[in-house]
Amino acid sequence: MKTQLLCTFTTKNDFENTIESIKENYIIAFNKIYVLQNEDQPLDLICTYNVEINEDLDYNLVPNTISLHRKKHTNTLYTINGLNEAIKDLNNGVLDTSYKIPWENFKNVILVTNNKGLNRISTRIFRIIRID
Repeated sequence: MKTQLLCTFTTKNDFENTIESIKENYIIAFNKIYVLQNEDQPLDLICTYNVEINEDLDYNLVPNTISLHRKKHTNTLYTINGLNEAIKDLNNGVLDTSYKIPWENFKNVILVTNNKGLNRISTRIFRIIRID
């Protein structure tokens, strides 16, 4: 089975509806949704989950969803653009794809980009939801 890690941004107010939407629209691999809380903005939640990849997979079925990659030993989640911006920040503005990332500096962090550049979101586990 081939999977892709997805991430859906939500709030505590919309949390239950978001979980239902995820369950309705995707085949959740490993039967778990990990819900992370933004340490700096505690009302913001991030749902991460693996979905089975098939030819019909549409990442846009649930609003505010992106695909991510994960560095397992530091629990760092990142987009390729986020990783590239982190490298530039660490390497005097130069994007060098062979640059050795100090992953320990990004423990429990999500690296994404927005209109201001790199967005580093510190997280902690809020809840783990088992899908039956």
